[in-house]
Amino acid sequence: MADTGKVKKRLRIGILFGGRSGEHEVSLRSGASILKAIDRRKYEIVPLGITQEGRWLGAETSQALLSLSQSTALTLSAGAEMEPSSLAQTIDLVFPVLHGTFGEDGTIQGLLELADIPYVGSGVLGSAAGMDKDVMKKLFAFSGLPQTPHVTLLRSEWKADPKKCQRTIEKTLQYPLFVKPANLGSSVGISKVHDRSELKQAMDLAASFDRKLVIEQGVGGPGVKPRELEVAVLGNDDPEASVVGEIVPNKEFYDYESKYADSPDDPSIPIIPAEISASQSKQIRAMAIKAFRACDCSGLARVDFLMTPGKNPQIYLNEINTMPGFTSISMYPKLWAASGLPYKKLIDRLIELAMERREEKIQTTFTR
Repeated sequence: MADTGKVKKRLRIGILFGGRSGEHEVSLRSGASILKAIDRRKYEIVPLGITQEGRWLGAETSQALLSLSQSTALTLSAGAEMEPSSLAQTIDLVFPVLHGTFGEDGTIQGLLELADIPYVGSGVLGSAAGMDKDVMKKLFAFSGLPQTPHVTLLRSEWKADPKKCQRTIEKTLQYPLFVKPANLGSSVGISKVHDRSELKQAMDLAASFDRKLVIEQGVGGPGVKPRELEVAVLGNDDPEASVVGEIVPNKEFYDYESKYADSPDDPSIPIIPAEISASQSKQIRAMAIKAFRACDCSGLARVDFLMTPGKNPQIYLNEINTMPGFTSISMYPKLWAASGLPYKKLIDRLIELAMERREEKIQTTFTR
């Protein structure tokens, strides 16, 4: 007898990459890696590129954006743009790997919510809270999670009265300090400040990237290099934590160059699993899940920690990243691979979680 059953329709997945942030190149790497690994027997794939000027490209030109120089890709994009509003008619689900501003901060999530398109990762609130280090720290503090002392200042305050800001910082914190733009990722715009002479340059750099500046006291004090630990979290209402990993940076701290610059002779070294005790691992993994819930995250996040060296180490929550780097050699996928979930299966699981959130949303009534 002939099989009269219907063939299951493949989900049409839009892989969204590029964007206007300073992490554009990182996003291209993540997008290319997912496009290479995703199971095309299960999914119909549509590349969706956004130029650094914010132009949305059609599928063919989006693919070119991954392999050509930016200037060439922009030339090719003429006449090949698409309107974001047309996505709802052509895409079943979007997998955004837009890192940083305009992609990881709730803006693209809001657009997809308005278009009623399911998407991978945290919603508007979780994305925005996870992006804004000032708000993030307030939520962590409310949840009782240990953090290093910090101060938040506005760019306008710094420009109006740098000396007053300096006094505020030095009254509250001790050198060394880390000065960061509140809303940026991949360590862009971050400086380590060893003493007062380095403060102005660091503040000016961070202020060029954001209107809010977060100044943190270095963990452990002068001359101490804390251990940098990371955990990958996966799930929605019942999230799970991966094994704990450690990064040994090739510089004084794990900055943008340490993460992404090609340094074959002196690379930053990932250690997975981290060489810590079972009780420390349990504590860090529990803190990662608590941080994930504190920011109302869903889908995925990488949670970063700092631990003082020595016999009685102190563990501090550093930050959460709701759309971490997603190449096959990025820490988030590597942590899950070490936990028994390989890269291709991780992509499947994230798509499943996005559809699960979609089903949850359908249960909500939006009209009287």
